[in-house]
Amino acid sequence: MAVPKCEWVGPRIALVLAALLMLPVMAQDKESAQRWEKEAMEWREQRLERLTAPFGWLSLVGLEFLPDGEWAVGSSVDSDVRLPSGPDRWGVLTFARPRAWFEPAEGAEVLLDEQRLEARRELIVAGEEPATRVSAGTGWFEIARRGDRLVLRARDSEASTRREFLGLEYFDFDPDWRIEARWEAHPGGSTIPVADVLGELRDQPNPGRAVFSVAGREHALEALEAEDQLFFIFADRTSGRSTYGLGRFLYSDLPADGHVVLDFNRAYNPPCAFNAYTTCPLPPPENRLDLHVEAGELRYRGSGGIQPSDL
Repeated sequence: MAVPKCEWVGPRIALVLAALLMLPVMAQDKESAQRWEKEAMEWREQRLERLTAPFGWLSLVGLEFLPDGEWAVGSSVDSDVRLPSGPDRWGVLTFARPRAWFEPAEGAEVLLDEQRLEARRELIVAGEEPATRVSAGTGWFEIARRGDRLVLRARDSEASTRREFLGLEYFDFDPDWRIEARWEAHPGGSTIPVADVLGELRDQPNPGRAVFSVAGREHALEALEAEDQLFFIFADRTSGRSTYGLGRFLYSDLPADGHVVLDFNRAYNPPCAFNAYTTCPLPPPENRLDLHVEAGELRYRGSGGIQPSDL
């Protein structure tokens, strides 16, 4: 008797073999996703630690653009520059651009770079050298330069924005938002204009752009130089809804073999989301993505930051 041919045996065996061959790939993908998630969780812990440090971004309590002249600094209500702690009168700050000096008030417990300040001293303005820190109470200030202007920037470890901080919230980790993008380098010396919340526009080094696809559509982000990394400032369709209205920040490693990895699970809010005494850069028009990036840090539910309506 002839044995009937089982036409389905061949295709079924082929499917089983294909499935067996896919198992190592699936296991490898799962292992990679678990590693990426673990690394992202560690990054989140480090992010929170930096943000909430005694003199991290949450501790900013002052940003004063002052013209040339003499300015009384202290915690009293009649000070030209009022700080939340320390003596009623810290002393007198003098601006004669591009230089600055500080003279302590008589009997005031004021330190200059951790040493008791007894007489008028010139201050190092933030730039190529670290700025001089003048401290008293639980806070300190330093002088920085913004264009041709001098600005007093003050921090206090007991700032309300730090003491009343409500924590960070994130979208669930999603390995699909860890994207390998094609790197397109720009000619050497290329720049891109970047505005900040003060309305100032500065040309920033722009080494290239990262091109990537989501759901079959191509998108691109222009990169800024950040020492040994690339820095991206972007907004997307979640901005002002589930995420911060003025955009988010993202860093990546430098390009390798013509590609960069954009892990949007590590996208995070700029300092101005938490504190109004900041000068955050804003996303350039080229980095306003026409998609919902549902990954990374969510909008802060507390107060104290700069909102789009403030600009």
